[in-house]
Amino acid sequence: MSIRHTVVFRLAHEVGSAPERAFLSDARRILSAIPGVTDFQISAQVSPKSTLTHQFAMDFADQAAYDAYDAHPDHVAFVRERWIPEVAEFQEYDFTVL
Repeated sequence: MSIRHTVVFRLAHEVGSAPERAFLSDARRILSAIPGVTDFQISAQVSPKSTLTHQFAMDFADQAAYDAYDAHPDHVAFVRERWIPEVAEFQEYDFTVL
C-alpha cells in the first residue's frame, strides 16, 4: 500500500524572496535524496481561498518506507534547522489510494 505524503504550508519569508527560494531549493535537494522518497514535488498555491502558499508532496512504497524517511537524520535535521524556524503555518496529510 503506497502512501502519498503532503504538507501544505506558508513560509515566514516574503513570497519571491531569496530566503524563500533558498528554503525551497534546499528542501528539494535534501528531502528528495532521502531513500524511499519518490516523485517529490513542490507546488505553489494559486487559489485565494487559502493562506497556505506551497505544497510538498512525495510518495512512499509503504509504511516502512515512510517511517524510515520520518526518522532519517537528514529529515530530522531539516525539520529542526529549517522547518520549525521558517514555516509560519502548515497542514500535513498522508493518503493511500482506496
